[in-house]
This record gives sequence, structure tokens and C-alpha cells, in this order.
Amino acid sequence: MADPVWEVTPGLTAYPAALTRMQGIAAGIRADSESERIWLVEHPPLYTAGTSADATELIDPERFPVFSAGRGGRYTYHGPGQRVAYVMLDLAARGRDVRRFVAALEVWLIDMLADFGIAGRIIPGKVGVWVDTADGQAKIAAIGVRVQRWVSFHGLSLNVAPDLNDFNGIIPCGLSEPVTSLAALGHGATLADVDQSLARHLPAMLARLVA
Repeated sequence: MADPVWEVTPGLTAYPAALTRMQGIAAGIRADSESERIWLVEHPPLYTAGTSADATELIDPERFPVFSAGRGGRYTYHGPGQRVAYVMLDLAARGRDVRRFVAALEVWLIDMLADFGIAGRIIPGKVGVWVDTADGQAKIAAIGVRVQRWVSFHGLSLNVAPDLNDFNGIIPCGLSEPVTSLAALGHGATLADVDQSLARHLPAMLARLVA
């Protein structure tokens, strides 16, 4: 099976435009008119609400624009300094296992973090990737996906060097634990560094889907 197209869009991509394009690519994959794609973007500051979002967890609705995302999960933040990877794959040809797909995304992030000397881990019952800090455990990456007719879209967000105060307008993913970033952990990795690492570990992530 051919590798997915790897696409990086520089600058800030407006969320509504990204959502429209992502839905179009997913529809094209279902129709066999588009290739699978890993699309890496950076957004202006905004909050998105997943299908399980609880309005009480939107603490400051006036802080940034709020968008209904249509993905799984609750409220999350996107903004400058955060790498968002939209993962559009034909899961009908890659194992037909959504739980394995989410687990593969988590391990993909953990493998990437290891390249920077950071020990990422999962917490049973909590989707995403966590690290230990001097103040306790903190979330460094969120995952929220949607699968329609076995085509995935949405994906993951990794905090590289965002303004962590921007998360204060929500309860991220409905969890009380704090968030952190590569920068907050003392690592000066850039988005390009992260992209290079994710690309290096992509073949292993894809292999896990059918393992």
C-alpha cells in the first residue's frame, strides 16, 4: 500500500478552512479519488468542541473563537507553537480497528518525544500522551479523531512551544491535570524538528495498525 502524502502548511491555517479541506480529502479517500494524507498545520488561537464537550468546561467563551469540530472528545485549544497533525487514512485497508488506530497515534507521539529525551506515557482511560514534571503529571499531546466509513480524519495536537496560559479558558479534555509543552520542559525543539521526528516514526505507526 502506498505511503500517505506528507504535507506541511507553513504559517497559520484558519480552522474553518482546515475543517472543510479535511472533510473533502476524507470524502475523496472514500471515493478513491484522493490519496491518504498526513497534514501538519498550525492554527491561530481558538478552542474546538468535540462531540462530548460539556458547556461548563468552556470557562471563558469570549477569549478565543470557539468551533464545533465534529471529532471525538471534549474541548481543546489550538494555537501558535502547537503542531496539529490531521491524519486521514483508509482504515478499511489498515486493519479496521479504531482503538488500535488511537493507540498507534499515542505510541507515535511517545516515540517522537523519545527523540528529544522525553519519556511520554499513556494513562489508562485517558486518551493522549502524558509526561512527568516537577509538579506532577501533565498532558503534552491530545488526540481527537473521527472515523466515517472507515476513513479517519482530525488527529492529534502536540504542544511544542505554545502560550500555555491560552489553555486557561477551558478545562482541556475535561481533565483537571495541567498541560505542558516541549518548551516548558526545557527543550528548544522547533516545529520543523518535531515534523522530522514524526516523519521518521510514521512507518512504524502505520505498521502498528495491522499488527
